Parts: sequence; structure tokens; C-alpha cells
Amino acid sequence: MLKQRRMIAEQVAGALFEAEAAIDMALAKTAALTGAMPSLRTQVGASALIGQGAVERASQAIAALADARRAIVETHNELSIVQSQIGLGAVTLSCPTGGDKPPPSFATADQPQIGRRALRIA
Repeated sequence: MLKQRRMIAEQVAGALFEAEAAIDMALAKTAALTGAMPSLRTQVGASALIGQGAVERASQAIAALADARRAIVETHNELSIVQSQIGLGAVTLSCPTGGDKPPPSFATADQPQIGRRALRIA
């Protein structure tokens, strides 16, 4: 039974870490877009009125992503409570190479695909 709970905890944790990383990446990319628009508008000598709506919408997207990040962090905290409730309070998830948090499992050009996460007893 303990082995099954550990396996389930690992699956939930993996999905959680992926969701956290995805929100962080979306937040960073949306912020980069928002910052690029006024800079590019200035480079072409366009009026400040040009693209204002797009900047406002992108800024709203950043605020929404910040709310999503807050919610996923709260989810993480709630799952920590569940972990103790199911008798896995002494089990800590970490990446196979050690460290506090597993790296994201999605691949990008500058971030290669990372393997499975491992459990360790604290």
C-alpha cells in the first residue's frame, strides 16, 4: 500500500512541477512580448497610440498569469498537507541528480528533456 501511495504521489508531484514550470514560462514569455511591443513601436517611429490596445491586453494576460501562479503555489501547499495526511510526510520529491526542486520536464532549445523524478526518504 505504501508503495502505491508513493507511486501516486510521484505522479501528482510530476504533474504539479510541470504545471508550475509551464506557468512560469508563460509568464516570462508574455512579459517579454509586453516589453518588446513599445520598444519595437519606438524603433519604427510610430505614434504611442499604435498598439496601445495590444499592450493593455498583454498586461492583462500578465496579471492573469500572476493569479494562476499564485493558485498553483497554493495548490502545492495544499498537496503538501495531503502528503502528510496519507502518511508520506517523510518522503521528499527531488530530481535524480539531487537538489531542492526537480527541473522542468518539458524540453526547450536551451533546456534539454529531463528524465523521471525520483523519491527520497528525508
